Amino acid sequence: MALYACASFSTALPNSKHNHRSASLLSNPSQKVTDFPFSSYRPVTISQRRRLITIYATSSFPGIGSSAVGENTTDSLDKVRVFDLNGNGIPITDLWKNRKAVVAFARHFGCVLCRKRADYLTTKKEQMDAAGVALVLIGPGSVDQAKAFSQQTKFRGEVYADPSHSSYEALRFSFGVSTTFTPKAGLKIFQSYMEGYRQDWGLSSEKDTVRRGGWQQGGIIVAGPGKSNISYIHKDKEAGDDPPIEEVLEACCT
Repeated sequence: MALYACASFSTALPNSKHNHRSASLLSNPSQKVTDFPFSSYRPVTISQRRRLITIYATSSFPGIGSSAVGENTTDSLDKVRVFDLNGNGIPITDLWKNRKAVVAFARHFGCVLCRKRADYLTTKKEQMDAAGVALVLIGPGSVDQAKAFSQQTKFRGEVYADPSHSSYEALRFSFGVSTTFTPKAGLKIFQSYMEGYRQDWGLSSEKDTVRRGGWQQGGIIVAGPGKSNISYIHKDKEAGDDPPIEEVLEACCT
């Protein structure tokens, strides 16, 4: 049985000892990430809306009849457009309006850990197909980057681009240097290279990815049918933070 946890967020308060260290990352960008005692608390991230958020848990699976996200999130998602590999734009909620879908959000299209995530999900595609569940991957970048990712990885699901990063903002995925350079993330990158995965440095070095996508974290949702029906959400607390695949399958296919 999967372990269920509710996602909890707290806005940073200026008088909090915990948040004093968080605020110092903003005031002193040159300070090394290793100067912060991450062993004592979860990574602090800076969202694209420049609010400070502390991640206490990363997965939410409230069960049948309940939503894993609030009404404000579903309203924001309804305004987001993503683009297929032919450059056709559609509302993101159309991806699950009339079906159930597992939707993975990549850090960026060149990311080595996202290539591993694509395989991690593809290994269970037959089980998803049998349950009538679509497999989708979205990345913050251009249609050309999405095409390159699809061709390189041979991902067997659908691939979409979110050039504006609006879906990541709507879902409040983590963003910041402290969520990217962590000991666990470094170990996972090393393991991925040992398994034969490679970063595409050409895609990773494109201007918009460097400026915005390099510090972005992603996640996984299970949504639909119904535009506002998001039954499961996992928000990566750091690079390569994949949830247990059994948890995703329980959310989508049982």
